Amino acid sequence: RELEMHPKKMAAAFKISSSTLRNYEANGLIPPTQRSANGYRVYTGLHADYLECIQAMAPAFGMVTTTEVLHSVQRNEVHSALWTVREKEVALYEEKGKVERLIEDIRLQASGNQSSYAKERFTIGEVSELTKAPESAIRYWEQAGYVLADRDPANRYRLYGPAHLLKIGLMQALQSTVYSEDTVVLRQSIASADHADLPRILKLAEAIRSYLDKSVEAQMGGIASLHKLVLRQKSR
Repeated sequence: RELEMHPKKMAAAFKISSSTLRNYEANGLIPPTQRSANGYRVYTGLHADYLECIQAMAPAFGMVTTTEVLHSVQRNEVHSALWTVREKEVALYEEKGKVERLIEDIRLQASGNQSSYAKERFTIGEVSELTKAPESAIRYWEQAGYVLADRDPANRYRLYGPAHLLKIGLMQALQSTVYSEDTVVLRQSIASADHADLPRILKLAEAIRSYLDKSVEAQMGGIASLHKLVLRQKSR
C-alpha cells in the first residue's frame, strides 16, 4: 500500500507549514491531492517526491524556475524541464567565467599596471556599452548606494573611472543569482566598499567566485533530485 499522509503530517515531514503545502498545490508545484471520506487532503509518496525536489531545486534555481520545471514534469514534458535546467547551468558557467576575468582585471589594476580600458573617464553611456549593463541598472545601483559615480564639476554629469567599472562587474555577477542571505550580505559589502579600495574589491570578487562555486554544487543537488523524481514518476 502506498504511503498516505494528512496535511499536518506531510508538512511536518518537510518542515513547512500546512498553508505552504496548500499553496504548492494551488500553484501547481505538486500534483492535485485526493480527498479522504471526511474531506481531508491525502498526500502520497508522489507528493513527497515533489516536495523533496522543491526543497532541493528552489535554493539552487529559484522558485520561478523550479515552478516552471515541475509544471513541465507534471505535463510529462520531461525534456522541456531538463532543457530549462540546462539553460540555468550554462548561465552560471558563463557568470563564473566573467568573474574570473574580473578578478584578473582587478589584480592588474591593483599591481599598478595600466587598466585594460583605453580611457580613464567614461560617461554613463560609454560604461553601459563597455559593461553591457543597461543605463537604467547603473542609475539604480547608484541610487541604491552600490556604485557611486563621480561628477563632472562643469556640468554635473556622471563620470566613471576603471575602478567604477570593476564594481559594476561585481553587481553584474550577482544579478542572475538566486536571492539568499548570502547575496544580500555580498551586495551590502559591495555598497560599503570604496571603489578605489582595490584589495577589498578583489576580496569581494573572490567571495562572489566562492559563492558561485557553492551555487554549482547546489544545482547538482537539485538536478539529482529532479532526476530521481522523473524516474520515480515513470515507474508509478
